[in-house]
Amino acid sequence: MDYNFYTGEVLLIDKPYTWSSFQAVNKIKHALKQHPSLIVDGVKVKPKVGHAGTLDPLATGLLIVCTGKKTKTINDLMGMEKEYTGTFLLGATTPCYDLEKEVDQTFPTDHITIEAIKQAAIDLTGIQQQVPPIFSALLINGKRAYELARAGEEVEMKSREIEIKEFEITDVSMPTVSFRIVCSKGTYIRSIARDFGLILNSGAHLTKLCRTRIGDFKLEDAVTPQEFAEKLK
Repeated sequence: MDYNFYTGEVLLIDKPYTWSSFQAVNKIKHALKQHPSLIVDGVKVKPKVGHAGTLDPLATGLLIVCTGKKTKTINDLMGMEKEYTGTFLLGATTPCYDLEKEVDQTFPTDHITIEAIKQAAIDLTGIQQQVPPIFSALLINGKRAYELARAGEEVEMKSREIEIKEFEITDVSMPTVSFRIVCSKGTYIRSIARDFGLILNSGAHLTKLCRTRIGDFKLEDAVTPQEFAEKLK
């Protein structure tokens, strides 16, 4: 395939586990450095690269990376609906609502039935107000929320409107619940885990997350950053 990274490309990248989105973009930038499309009128042009929607380091899956003039489309891409699969662990919470930090509280789960789990998914489907995690990249008075939280400062996270369009329970192996979610821009699946536990009169946190789709772009068409770098050689 002939790429022109100067006029712009939309790349579908499969972000590896533990990689930050920033690391994935840097890997792409490094791979582009010697590409002939970035030599314009005999002058080597620095590649312009950006991504359309951050994935947490402990999440995997589809990361859309834009180059050149295609970076102007990033806001449009970020506004598209997203699909995720993953797992919640019932009966325990963490401060960040996922595995980045240790469990801080445990709760009973003996009262939770499969019917209650399915009903919780129904209850969380639709337009609603969601409070984002304290440990997130949202800006609070010019600083990232996670920076304030890690410094031990009090952080008040304001709710915002999101929409859960589909919430399917795909498997229940107590205390683990597997799911598929289709949602709007700005939705935190970690916050859904928190709310899921509360509805069940227990606790829950996210233990696995994969973004499988953004709009019509699908994970099955993506390559890892390493595979992309090899393709360019």
